[in-house]
Amino acid sequence: MKNKRNLLGLLFLSLFVCNTMNSQKNSKLIKPNIIIFYADDLGWQDVQLNDLDEPCAWDTPNITKLAEDAINFTNAYSPAPTCAPSRSAILSGLHPARTGITNVSGGEIPKASKGSRFINPYFPSGLMPENFTIAEALKMNGYKTGHVGKWHAGHLKIQNSKNQGFDFVHESRGAHQGPRKPNTRLTNFATNDANDPFRLSKEKYFPFTKENPKGISYPTDAVTENALKFINESKEEPFFLYLAHWMVHYPIHSKNRKLLDYYCDKLGVELPEVDAEWTKEGQNNPYFGAMVTTLDWSLGRVVDLLKKTDDPRNPGKKLYETTYIFFSSDNGGAETRKAEVMSDNAPLDKGKKYSEEGGIRVPMLISGPSIPKEKTKDVLINQLDFYPTILNLTNSKIPSKYSDDFDGLDISNVLLSNKNEVKDNKGKPREDLWWHYPYGDDVKNQSAIRSGDYKLYKNFNSGKYVLHRLYKDGKRYDLEEQNDIAAQSPKIVKKLAAKLEKYLKDYDAKLPYKSITNVKDPSDKEKLASIPVVVTDSFDATSRKVSIQLEKGKSKVIESYALIKISDKPSATGKKKLHTTYIEVPLEACKNKLEYTFNVPKGAYECGVIFIDENRFMVKSKFHELIKTPKKGKKKKGKKKKKKKN
Repeated sequence: MKNKRNLLGLLFLSLFVCNTMNSQKNSKLIKPNIIIFYADDLGWQDVQLNDLDEPCAWDTPNITKLAEDAINFTNAYSPAPTCAPSRSAILSGLHPARTGITNVSGGEIPKASKGSRFINPYFPSGLMPENFTIAEALKMNGYKTGHVGKWHAGHLKIQNSKNQGFDFVHESRGAHQGPRKPNTRLTNFATNDANDPFRLSKEKYFPFTKENPKGISYPTDAVTENALKFINESKEEPFFLYLAHWMVHYPIHSKNRKLLDYYCDKLGVELPEVDAEWTKEGQNNPYFGAMVTTLDWSLGRVVDLLKKTDDPRNPGKKLYETTYIFFSSDNGGAETRKAEVMSDNAPLDKGKKYSEEGGIRVPMLISGPSIPKEKTKDVLINQLDFYPTILNLTNSKIPSKYSDDFDGLDISNVLLSNKNEVKDNKGKPREDLWWHYPYGDDVKNQSAIRSGDYKLYKNFNSGKYVLHRLYKDGKRYDLEEQNDIAAQSPKIVKKLAAKLEKYLKDYDAKLPYKSITNVKDPSDKEKLASIPVVVTDSFDATSRKVSIQLEKGKSKVIESYALIKISDKPSATGKKKLHTTYIEVPLEACKNKLEYTFNVPKGAYECGVIFIDENRFMVKSKFHELIKTPKKGKKKKGKKKKKKKN
């Protein structure tokens, strides 16, 4: 990884310049195609693959059909319990703790939530030019690269998908676009009108019922259509498609009235006369069921195109025979949002934003050339494994400074040689996986490690460890994670805690910090008198140097960094939204750790310094406004548009 000082210069050189890396000429090798079909918030129990206790209420015939040609990994995990960290991880091959992207909506000055004793650590808004994505890697090896759907790996121009290695980009929400007032999800349905952007298809698809024996039409979905377009336009060369669906993320709705009616009949429920949050527990929300089946329909459209299209590079074969498909979800299922009950991850505990099984265990299918059909494996797999595995499957080479940094492992031996162990490049079997989510309430704020049958949690608010045994003698034991056996198993706790602590240290994982404004612990109140105090804080406009001096005799500073606010180039009219973010920059510190300096590049809007003392209190310097951040142009008078939700 590049030094942050070099990165800072690189950022300001490249803020307004597009990535000019071009794909190399095609190799004479016949390379397979790659598709990552990445669902959003689709839970392990939201598909008809891993039915436990109760069968899945949602119909996923195309996912089930793909499983007939694939390996179904029942112990598969996302890199994080939420969206942006997982997406950045599979694209970069780096653990969220290594990139620092451990939550959504980063790039802000750290602050405590209302009433909280802790301040969330700073984390970047997304990938930066120093990150070498899988798209850049495959493009370097002669692949056409396409991204369709949700990005969520940075919103500055230097962070967008076109500047992260993708040739073809389409990022609209498609049929996931929610209803806009005065419409509601009870009135916002697709029609046969030629002017309807979501016009119903002439072709008929699942479900096939007495009322609709030939099937039903589906709304036009720009995400699916652009994925098909990319495949058709790129088939003359090896291609990589990262199809990142917006479904089944909130808002929960469907533009397909017949599919919604089908689920009402199947579930034995009725739609209310007035749009309201769905509060019936379990897998009983017809809107959500319709979204899952629409996602499944989209996968079916992609697979159908591959099956009927000749591969021009491999005469006599269809694209389906020469394409590897990686199907999974960015995190576990989102069970609720406010009062709305969307789905149910049972028997897994909790869901999205939690490191419990319901928040990180995900459906995963991998199919393609030489992969066994209709197999099920319980080997531990993480989506971080996608990047190194795809490089091997495609015989792609990249500089060792990137490949040596991977946090996932090549699982080709499991895919192609029917092995039941994932091994590193030294032949050592994988022993564990770990997750880091230092945010949220007293339950969410934790790291976790899965090692064999056991799973250990470290809660950052309480400092306590919790231990569960998920399996015993190869059979399900406490998959629900209801029995904490930490007190009865001190040796296992000690062993796994040592592993987890080593990961946290080696990855320099950022932890929650204590807030100086809401201190409740009596011992911490006594320490407040010794927190670092900024005596001088100045910015020299000529040298562009910030100088800070701390008061003597205060607690020792153990961590410090500057935050600098940067942005895209403002539009000429000033009417377009200006994206900004704070980036972390190291400080120059004197030997006594009382004087600190850093230089601010031209074009920066704001800067300040964060100090962490030995008692883990966070202290912030004054943030200097260097250039007034441009605002959007004045809006025309009229009704306000509802802000889109990610």
